[in-house]
Amino acid sequence: MNAIRPTRAADLIVIQEIEFAAGELFRDVGMPDIADHPVPTIEALTEFVRAGRSWVFAGDEDIPVAFILVMPVDGLAHIEQVSVHPAYAHRGIGRRLIDHVDAWAAGRGLRALTLTTFRGVPWNGPYYERIGFATLDPGERGPELVRLMAEEARHGLDPAQRIAMRRDIVTRR
Repeated sequence: MNAIRPTRAADLIVIQEIEFAAGELFRDVGMPDIADHPVPTIEALTEFVRAGRSWVFAGDEDIPVAFILVMPVDGLAHIEQVSVHPAYAHRGIGRRLIDHVDAWAAGRGLRALTLTTFRGVPWNGPYYERIGFATLDPGERGPELVRLMAEEARHGLDPAQRIAMRRDIVTRR
C-alpha cells in the first residue's frame, strides 16, 4: 500500500511493536534507560485514535511500518510521538508523516508544529533541524509545553538532554 492513513484499532499492537523496535536504537547511543522505557499503552493509543490524531504509514498488505501521534499544546499541533520501524528507516517515511500532520494542522488553522526530543541523538534534534524545526529557548515555550516537559522529567527524561522545537506550518491552504 505505502500510504498514510488514520490509525485503526487493529493497528495498535503493531504500533507498540514499532515503538519497541525504534526504542531499541537508543541502546546504540548509550541510552539503555530510554530503550527500556515502556511503550504507550493500548488505552493511551486508543485515545489518540478516538480523537482523530493518530496516523500510520502502511506498507505492504496495509500493515503499519511507522506512526505519528499528535495532541493540542498551546493552540498548536504537538507531535507527541513519531516512530519508524528501523527496517524502514532512511526512506523519508517520518518526514512524510510530519508533512501530513503539517497539512492536517493547516486545515485547522493552526500556525505551527511543536515537539520535544533529545538534543544530541542524530535522529532526534539534528534530524528535526534539517526538516525545518528550530529549538525554542525556555522563554519561548508556552505554558502547556512547559508543563509537558516537566512531566517528561518526572518520568525520568533528563531535562539537560531534552529540547522543545517548533516549525511554522509550511502547507499553504
